[in-house]
Amino acid sequence: MTGNTLNEIVNNNYRKIHELRESGIEPYPRRFKVSHNISVARELSEDAFAIIAGRVVLMRLMGKAAFAHIKDGSGKMQIYVKKDNIGEENYDLFKKSVHVGDFLGIEGKLFVTHTGEKTLKVSKLTILSKSIRPLPEKWHGLSDAETRYRERHLDLISNEDIKKIFMGRSAIISAIRSVLDCADYVEVETPVLCGQAGGAAARPFITFHNVYKTELYLRIATELHLKKLVIGGFDGVYEIGRVFRNEGIDANHNPEFTTLEAYRAYSDYNGMAELLEMVFSKCCDVMKIDSIDYNGAKINLKPPFQRIFLPEVWKRKCGQDIHEILNGKTFNKTNLRKLADSLHIEYTPTTPSAKIFERVFDLKIIPEIKQPAFIMDYPTAVTPLAKCKIGDEALVERFEFYAAGLELANAYTELNDPEDQKERLLEQMRQRDEERNQETDILDKDFIEAMEYGMPPTGGIGIGIDRLIMLFTGKPTIREVVLFPLLKGNKNTDGGPVIDNTLL
Repeated sequence: MTGNTLNEIVNNNYRKIHELRESGIEPYPRRFKVSHNISVARELSEDAFAIIAGRVVLMRLMGKAAFAHIKDGSGKMQIYVKKDNIGEENYDLFKKSVHVGDFLGIEGKLFVTHTGEKTLKVSKLTILSKSIRPLPEKWHGLSDAETRYRERHLDLISNEDIKKIFMGRSAIISAIRSVLDCADYVEVETPVLCGQAGGAAARPFITFHNVYKTELYLRIATELHLKKLVIGGFDGVYEIGRVFRNEGIDANHNPEFTTLEAYRAYSDYNGMAELLEMVFSKCCDVMKIDSIDYNGAKINLKPPFQRIFLPEVWKRKCGQDIHEILNGKTFNKTNLRKLADSLHIEYTPTTPSAKIFERVFDLKIIPEIKQPAFIMDYPTAVTPLAKCKIGDEALVERFEFYAAGLELANAYTELNDPEDQKERLLEQMRQRDEERNQETDILDKDFIEAMEYGMPPTGGIGIGIDRLIMLFTGKPTIREVVLFPLLKGNKNTDGGPVIDNTLL
């Protein structure tokens, strides 16, 4: 549709709105009382009376009668509008003023057409909202990804399957809450604006508070506040909420995303693995699936899941003991770079050791993990908030959970020794300064002080909700499961900012 054609349609519809008001009809009334939503109305018997409302999605005018389909959030129903039933004046109003896209309130009795379709015979009709702009592609659906992400409201109107994704998302989040609530976890809320951005290795977004005249950070994790609550006496806490990381965008990453973090006193990373399996089992139940085709592979979603120990798979895939690249709680920088050279992994003299380790891990370990699996026991050098393995300070009790190449969860036996914690975070600060690694954990003195009051043995887990939804709905990109993903800015013809789908 050309710009001139669209302008003509918009201007013509505005004129119709003015004409309706001049004739005493308000095209945007304040409310309308329905007796049934459409899915319930469809189940009523013939001759039952119903009052329904919804958007017009199809119209067929036939002289003195018309058929139309209207749709609400629960479903779609055919209506039958006849001049003899609603009167000549109202029927003329319907023909001239009602179009696809408008919202109508309908009263009438149900009957079944000769083709067997349950239909509402209209006795009264009320315009509830006039649509000024035409629906996209005459209801054949949006296929252009740029438009779909930029104008999600049109995507939802045009593509019924998209709505199903987000209904599934809601069901999964509710299922996760039910698992945690039944396990006596308490749901809490922690600050989004923070004086420091701790609890993860990520670059934060920075904002400014005018009254306090100070910079603040959007949280990169909820971890430290939640662990303070465990210190304060909550035996089990969790939060489902947005976190923000000023990093790259790709199929698996959006700068703002939703996480679950949960912490249980007197537990460890094995307890968190059990909790994750409970979550998966419940999600399978609510989605009514136990496997899914993801990127051409059939992925089993039903627990129990395999446990793979990183030191073992590292030796098999890299040809060396993982301790050869470690000096206790830090990296052996020389040996790590020799390994990267032997594997033809690129790096520069300024590449942080943690980044080189990550590249080796992504190249040699992740491709092996197709079915859901816990990867257990990571280097202390990249995990400053977890307890060391007994008798081995180079490794910590941590797992990452992968499925179909997606990292879905990260869990620790939480470090509760404040002296050890302080030393580990100081090492992270050294990496930040000496290796110019901006994605390290920070030394949060308030958190260390809180730990000095005593923190019980604790297990903690973080689950990426968006990626979990990707897996359970079979979607290859995070933008398909986030209603309004962050997109690169552009300029519209008036010079104001609009949103464009181009990757940053």
